[in-house]
Amino acid sequence: MGKKSNKINRKVRNSYIVSTISVAMVLFLLSSVSYLILNALSATQSIKESVVIHMILNDKLPQEDKIALKDKLIELNTVKSVVYITKDKAAEEFVEYIGGDFEEFLEGNPLPDSYEINMMAENSDMSSVEKFEKLVMEWDGVDEVIYQKNVLEQITSNINKFNLVLLMFGGMLLLISLILLNNTIRVSIYAKRHIISTMKLVGATKWFIQRPFIWGGIKQGIVAATIATIMFVGLIAGLHEGLPDIAFLSNNVYIAMIVGGMYALGVTISLLFTTIAVSKFIRMHSNDMNFY
Repeated sequence: MGKKSNKINRKVRNSYIVSTISVAMVLFLLSSVSYLILNALSATQSIKESVVIHMILNDKLPQEDKIALKDKLIELNTVKSVVYITKDKAAEEFVEYIGGDFEEFLEGNPLPDSYEINMMAENSDMSSVEKFEKLVMEWDGVDEVIYQKNVLEQITSNINKFNLVLLMFGGMLLLISLILLNNTIRVSIYAKRHIISTMKLVGATKWFIQRPFIWGGIKQGIVAATIATIMFVGLIAGLHEGLPDIAFLSNNVYIAMIVGGMYALGVTISLLFTTIAVSKFIRMHSNDMNFY
């Protein structure tokens, strides 16, 4: 009898360890994918904000009015940054680009003063830029708004597709992980079916039977999340150390949100699936448990 009891206890302990490690690995995988998705979204945001719009100014516009246009641009909540480019600076950049002095050939500098404008990421799509163009063209002293429409359309289209694929991948991974964890925790509870059967035979109430399993599920979620957090922090440190040329997110707020999400998800998953599995075994006849 003692050997049988020790065998059952060992089986229960092993199933608990396997179940906890499984939860930890799933949480680590989900947190890693979430971190990579955040990095990808941050990269796409940088790409959107890197698109430059040139606002060409009229040469006859007084200098103080040209400078005043910068304040009007900054007041727009769709604009991220504004840089004033004088005609002399534009000429310097053009000379550097072509490798020759065009002013000597043309006997003057035909380039106008202008503003280089970067839009906010959420306002860098084609429709928002077109609205911006229509607005500033109504301002006095603005001759033209220049930007690469084909490039902007291509960037917007590709980024939208990329974000959709990322979100679909993350959603599918979450669904598959939940299914696997449900089966793993159910097998873990199955190893304790004899304990549940014995408690039912002595007349224990449903809540009395569930209570230790629920508390165990909460502790399991916390332990699994702690293991996953250690692995996740190690992953971030390894990425920053091994790939220093890539600008990975190092925002502590985002990392804290992911870690907090791991603890919340770990406890919720363990608690929910444990409660469902225990309730199912409680409703089953004792003779049917061995065939489940």
